[in-house]
Amino acid sequence: MSAAPRRRTPALAAALLAVLASAAPAVAAAPGSLQAPMIPNGVAPHLAGTHGAVLHSTSSNWSGYAATGARFTSVSASWVQPAATCTGTSTWSSFWIGLDGDGSNSVEQTGSEVDCSSGQPQYYAWYEMYPAYPVNYSNTVRPGDHFNSTITTNGSGSFTLTLTDSTQGWTRTVNKSLKNAALASAEIIAEAPSSSSGVLPLTNFGKVSFTNATANGQAIGNFSPDAITMASGSTTKAATSGLSGGNAFSVTFKHS
Repeated sequence: MSAAPRRRTPALAAALLAVLASAAPAVAAAPGSLQAPMIPNGVAPHLAGTHGAVLHSTSSNWSGYAATGARFTSVSASWVQPAATCTGTSTWSSFWIGLDGDGSNSVEQTGSEVDCSSGQPQYYAWYEMYPAYPVNYSNTVRPGDHFNSTITTNGSGSFTLTLTDSTQGWTRTVNKSLKNAALASAEIIAEAPSSSSGVLPLTNFGKVSFTNATANGQAIGNFSPDAITMASGSTTKAATSGLSGGNAFSVTFKHS
C-alpha cells in the first residue's frame, strides 16, 4: 500500500434493518507498511429500525453505540485492548470514543488500534481532530491493556481529549480547537478504518468490551442510542451486543 496515511472515518452509509418490534423511536496513520491512502471524513447517514427505545442500524465501517438528539459536550468509556489474530493479510481495526461523525462533517476522537501486517500485530494509540490528520502516540500498547478515555468541550470550539492506559501507566491529554463542531452525536465505536479505495479489511480482534460508557455525564443508554452493526451487504463483520446497565456492551468480530 501507499506510504500515505489512512484515516478513521465517520460511519458510512448504512443498510436498513427490519423493525424487530414496534415502539416509538427515542444512534491516524498506521505505522510502516500498514499505512494506506488518506481519505477525508464524510457524513454518516443511517437508516434504522427500532427495537424498544434503541435504534438498530448497519454501517460498513462502525460497530458500537452512537447517541444523537441532544447537544453533546462530553463522552467517556473504558475498554480492554483486544488481541489480534493475524494471518498473511493486512487488516486494520480501531477502538475509540468520539464526539460527532454520525451525520456531521467533524469528528473529535481518540482511541487505540491493532493492525496486522505480514502476520504480525501492531498496537498503538492515537487521536484525531478532523479535518486535521490523525496523530499516533509513541506510548507502548499491548493486548490486555486497560484504557480509560474522556473527551470534553466547552461548547465554543475548545476540546480536551484524554486517553489513559492504566496497565502501561501512561496518560496523554491534548487540548485542541475546532470551530463550528456540530456536537450532534457521541459515540463509542469499533471501526474498520478506510482508505481512498474504501473500507479496509477488518482485523480479527475477537471481542472488545466497553464499560462506563457515558455521554454528557449520563449512561449512554439514557439517550436511546443507535446500536450499530458493521456489515457488508448481507455479511456481518462485527456484531454489537445489547447494553448492560445502560453503559456496557461488547463488539464481536465476525468477518474481515
